[in-house]
Amino acid sequence: MDNMLEMYLYETNTLMEQLDELLIEAEKNGVFSTNDVNEIFRIMHTIKGSSAMMEFSTLMEIAHHIEDLFFYIRENGMDSLDESHKNDLFNLMFQSTDALRGEVEKIENDEPLSTNIDQIIANINSFLEKISSPKGGDSVDSTKETDASEEFKPADADAIAVINQELAGCPDSDMPYFIKIHFEQGSGMENLRAFMTITALREIDLSFEFYPEDVETNSDTAESIIDNGFFLALSSHEDVDKALPIIKEQNSIETYEVIENAAVKQAVATSAPPAVSEASVEKKEVPAASGEAPAASTPSPAAQKTPQASAPHNNAPVKQSLISVNLSKLDSLVAIVGEIVITESMVTSSPDLQNLKLDNFMKSARQLRKLTDDLQDIAMSLRMVPVSGTFQKMNRIVRDMKKKLNKDVRLTIIGENTEVDKTIVDSIGDPIMHIVRNSMDHGVESNVEDRIAAGKDPQAEIILSATHTGSEVIITIEDDGQGMDTDKILAKAERNGILTKPASEYSKKEILSLLMLPGFSTNEEVTEFSGRGVGMDVVKKNVEAVGGTISITSEVGKGSCTTLKIPLTMAITDGMEISVGKSMFTIPIANIRQSLKTKKEDIILDASGNEIVKCLDEFYPVIRLHQLYNIETEITNIEDGILIWVETADKSYCLFVDELLGEQQVVVKPLPAFVNNFNIQKLGMAGCTLLGDGSISIILDISKLYTAASLNY
Repeated sequence: MDNMLEMYLYETNTLMEQLDELLIEAEKNGVFSTNDVNEIFRIMHTIKGSSAMMEFSTLMEIAHHIEDLFFYIRENGMDSLDESHKNDLFNLMFQSTDALRGEVEKIENDEPLSTNIDQIIANINSFLEKISSPKGGDSVDSTKETDASEEFKPADADAIAVINQELAGCPDSDMPYFIKIHFEQGSGMENLRAFMTITALREIDLSFEFYPEDVETNSDTAESIIDNGFFLALSSHEDVDKALPIIKEQNSIETYEVIENAAVKQAVATSAPPAVSEASVEKKEVPAASGEAPAASTPSPAAQKTPQASAPHNNAPVKQSLISVNLSKLDSLVAIVGEIVITESMVTSSPDLQNLKLDNFMKSARQLRKLTDDLQDIAMSLRMVPVSGTFQKMNRIVRDMKKKLNKDVRLTIIGENTEVDKTIVDSIGDPIMHIVRNSMDHGVESNVEDRIAAGKDPQAEIILSATHTGSEVIITIEDDGQGMDTDKILAKAERNGILTKPASEYSKKEILSLLMLPGFSTNEEVTEFSGRGVGMDVVKKNVEAVGGTISITSEVGKGSCTTLKIPLTMAITDGMEISVGKSMFTIPIANIRQSLKTKKEDIILDASGNEIVKCLDEFYPVIRLHQLYNIETEITNIEDGILIWVETADKSYCLFVDELLGEQQVVVKPLPAFVNNFNIQKLGMAGCTLLGDGSISIILDISKLYTAASLNY
């Protein structure tokens, strides 16, 4: 059941995301197109069927009533709705999808489903009654029920028993063609596989019947499908030709055969003798997808049972090119690849091989390095997913806040196909949502007149963009609103007592960074969206948890921009190896601006006696790693060592180290649990890595390292 539940949740969440995008786009256009109506009907029908199979009754009920609603709209067209009805329909659909999503979240959190969904059901039913009453009300509903009953006939436990033995077990039907399907032996859940085949055929708007008729709701039909097969009944040869390519694409189908309905043929063909009709049944037990005329001789039974074997190679069933994989399996794969990278480096750097001329070994080692690099790249790419899923969710946030705040705003998305590690994508969803909400609530002006007076477009714009820059992704959330008044922010911070130095010494960048301190909010009143003092500090914490940085820029009257710099992956990173005494450390390349040698006269002391060095006409504090970590080293003279200028978010400073050992791609490993008990991460240690010679190198957290040094000094 765990596997079935996982598949159900994956499919339902995917359908809900598609539905959200469809609703947002349709609302922008002001109407549901015919394709939109058909797509919503298909999505709801799929959710209804799979929820019924999993016995999630509330989801099934909501989806069933929405399906009824769109069945009526599909039959009568959107023209049957006036403008007020269309607006009500959009609001009703968003309410319904929220209810569905809420139930799905309860399933994911292993919570009991809602016991009372009467209100949402009543809303759907009353809307259906409202739009159908001008057209005749009861007569329309009765027609809908009749049509629906033809498509979804009531469950009949004995349906498979009523068969015509003369037609290879085919059920009674007035359709001229049958497709008989047998699933692979031992595949399991045959009724679910049959239902998935039905759903795939409905996506191409194909009209057909299927037997057993209750595969959606009756799991007992799996046994009858194993014994007798699953039947599709179609009305024409053209429909057969449309259905076969779809059937070929379905997984776990072992054989299929096309059979003519002899009873129907005898009723319409008066000139052909019964014997000919019977013979035609035997000849059609071959794949109709071949497109060839039937052979003169009757195929052998083996050929009838395995149509793929007799068909040309290019007509073999085509398997789906996409599969879903559990994230934990990908985590294990990346971990193993990391171990391979470390082991390969240990082998090629073994002390036993020093000073030996081993040409063949070195040639093989270079080839091994190439293959491990390729393997590493492929393993990383498997975890990479586009940020489009996260970005598209922001459409819904903007849409809801537009209505509640009465603001005219459009969301522009750029670079939604940019790919990031799956774990990171999941982690940045909440921070991006919070920043977008801030832009809507704080940034965009409440009065359109203010925008017009400032020479701006009456409709405000929020731009959400993502771009690649080597080893990281830069995500920006920009608005053209009123911007942030740094004087007001500084005054509020001073009143709250969170300043650490005189207000006059704060730069604009430092003032904007105050927004990310715990408990700081610029809203004077608590609203539904902000003012509780829980906000940008949590955003900053979540972004830094995945190795990213966040910065804010703003100009009064022109707008604000929040920039997130996120690593592509947390598992493997490019680092610079440095040494301090006998210890080795790794600094992420993304944090390094440059390395430099300096003279003693270039170092000055601040009022507290701390060292400062001048770089590009700016002064930066110097942190000596050997003093911070109490490491014994012979290199204490500033001229003998080397300075590394590092930067992260709002911090920029220089590290004094003994020497640079070189750049290296390292596998990030977490610190042992017993070490974390001593809060060692607060000292600027983010993790560790194994080097090629088996030694351990500590990976430095540049942001926390500065804080640790400030407290230490």
